[in-house]
Amino acid sequence: MLYSSVSNAKIKEIKKLGQKKYRDHERLFLVEGEHLVLEAHKTSYLQELLLKENAKLELPVPTNYLTDNVIKFISNLETPAPIMGLCTIPKGEIKGERILILEDIQDPGNLGTIIRSAVAFNVDTIILSTNTVDAYSPKVVRASQGMLFYINIVRTDIEKAIENLKLSNYKIYGTKVDNGKLLKALAKVEKFAIIMGNEGSGVSLNLLKLCDEYVYIPMNKACESLNVAVATSIILYELGGENSD
Repeated sequence: MLYSSVSNAKIKEIKKLGQKKYRDHERLFLVEGEHLVLEAHKTSYLQELLLKENAKLELPVPTNYLTDNVIKFISNLETPAPIMGLCTIPKGEIKGERILILEDIQDPGNLGTIIRSAVAFNVDTIILSTNTVDAYSPKVVRASQGMLFYINIVRTDIEKAIENLKLSNYKIYGTKVDNGKLLKALAKVEKFAIIMGNEGSGVSLNLLKLCDEYVYIPMNKACESLNVAVATSIILYELGGENSD
């Protein structure tokens, strides 16, 4: 079918997916560009293909066509892509042996980069605090380069999540400069969770109290701190990234 009016009910619903509350309600999000659409299809997230009229991409999913004005209306990009897709938001559950906990990450670029590193270093589940930026927002989706389709993501109360992980014998690590251990000095464990904190304030005291050990990254004294995405990547590698497939 060809959609040519921005007043169409379906088009209005797709437009609303630019807002988190509608994404959460519909359990859907929009991706833009052939690369993201193909990644979504490979991982069975893609539910519907949306093509600019005359664009070509054949996939075994429901396909609809949009005129240029409709593409511009629903797009989040300055230069809209001719290929888009509607994808499902899965209802994830905490599972696996390598858990990454993110407390109140605010920058979409940081979260997208962290998701990429988490996939690269075989993290099983990312747990997001309720105040962390939405993993399915357009900017995070683009920054992840499609890697969010390859990892389990859960948004929940992280204090309760940590308490449950401890009951299941996970080692809980927190990032802390004072009284922290060098990453290389940590004993290898089968199940662990690492907590990374907010860009400005780090890991909160409430969560630090729940940690079994603290870790830090040694660096030049002239550098006060690392970007949270960079720090997360280093820590995930040191916690077992060399065993990645």
